[in-house]
Amino acid sequence: MRTSTLKSFTAVSAILLASTVTPALAQEDESSGITISGNAAVTSDYRFRGLSFSDGDIAIQGGIDVAHESGFYIGTWGSSIEDSATFGHTELDFYGGWSGDVTDGLTVDVGLLYYFYPNGEDGVAGPSDYFEPYASVSTTVGPVEVTTGLAYAWSQNSLGNADNIYLYTGLSAGIPNTPVTLNANIGVNEGSLGNPAGVVGSNSYVDWTLGADWAITENLTASLAYTDTDAPAINNFTDSAFVFTLGVSF
Repeated sequence: MRTSTLKSFTAVSAILLASTVTPALAQEDESSGITISGNAAVTSDYRFRGLSFSDGDIAIQGGIDVAHESGFYIGTWGSSIEDSATFGHTELDFYGGWSGDVTDGLTVDVGLLYYFYPNGEDGVAGPSDYFEPYASVSTTVGPVEVTTGLAYAWSQNSLGNADNIYLYTGLSAGIPNTPVTLNANIGVNEGSLGNPAGVVGSNSYVDWTLGADWAITENLTASLAYTDTDAPAINNFTDSAFVFTLGVSF
């Protein structure tokens, strides 16, 4: 969906305001062990696994999470996307899972994610919503945090009755005595989601991202990332891009 300049300015203003008046990143109820946190962002291009879901345009995003001290959590996240008959102009993700340390220095995160497109017209171009279980393992090697994971979507009507798997590895490390964190990610997609709309030319592709996060304040972060894929270059879809994001957590 193409986002107007006024809407983008309003969203940026709201994020800057929230960053100055929000005293903490999350609200915790000590008696119940529950923590509620939220986030909002404006990004120059909504890239998902290397593919642009906003046609190279600005996207407005935000979410909320509810976590228990036991490690179980639920949450939702949404983004504006490029308007289409199948997906409409909005993506909403609902998820739940468990995250925690299984041994000293080793963290596991497992859950189920549901991609929901409330404005999609199933009768026009087929169904769009689908489920995707996910799992990841994180550890640290010296100053570097390493995360490896996979997401597997079984055969569903919206996926053309075929399955899909995405494997990835990410690295993250803070620069000492600075508010800057460097990030890198590489992923491999194999299956029905590797060729959306039949335009990539193959059901398999590799994507990668190099970026940096700057913690402006305790809860306001600016990010700049370069992303690309080995899929045939399609303008504002699979081509390389620099993506700037301003986000706030509360």
